Amino acid sequence: MPAVLPVYIPWLMTAGFGWLYYRRIRRHFGWQPWRPVRNTVRICILALVSVMLVVAALYLPHVAWGVAGGAVSGVGLGVFALKHTQISPRDGQPGYIPNPWIGGGLALLLVGRLAWRWYAGAFSQGMGHGAANASPLTLALAAALVSYGLVQAVGLALRLR
Repeated sequence: MPAVLPVYIPWLMTAGFGWLYYRRIRRHFGWQPWRPVRNTVRICILALVSVMLVVAALYLPHVAWGVAGGAVSGVGLGVFALKHTQISPRDGQPGYIPNPWIGGGLALLLVGRLAWRWYAGAFSQGMGHGAANASPLTLALAAALVSYGLVQAVGLALRLR
């Protein structure tokens, strides 16, 4: 007999993902304190996700060009945004002001793409259709966001050390 999840679980998961994206997008605006341990953890996680995207591109050839193009554009946007990031200590604590338009726009673009895929019914087919259901555009946006974050994190670590 299969286990039945309570009705409120999808709502809680949606609220949790919304909170995570709110926190992520909020980090693109205003002065941010420098936290080297958090940045190191971010670099490790983003590197691991980058490896997983490369593996996905190897096993799903129809999305490989999307992942490659997204990664290259994410690196370019990351370098451009890093040049426009201001290093500014406050009250003796190091910090920075990121470029809000590039990071925030890229994150909102991914959220919009995921919402469009959800609206189109891509996630309602279950886990059995996962590989055939992979979208090159969605994975390109994910690769761009991950490579942008990795370039930003490594660049900030080098500039603020």
